[in-house]
Amino acid sequence: MIKKRELLDLDINSAELKLSEHYEKLRTLRFQKSMQQIENPLEIKFLKKEIAQLKTLLNEFKLGLRGDNASND
Repeated sequence: MIKKRELLDLDINSAELKLSEHYEKLRTLRFQKSMQQIENPLEIKFLKKEIAQLKTLLNEFKLGLRGDNASND
């Protein structure tokens, strides 16, 4: 699970990399679920939440709310 502090410290490149890793892991977990080999089904829920957080972070970069363009209010 990504901690809030870790999420705030990510830059755009590492966030994109982490997002692609999470999508790959989600695909694997869904396959395991279909084969009834998954140990913890709640892991899918937590992973989907992290994906949403990363997508929000990337959208904030895109809108200029984070990164070099963001103002420090």
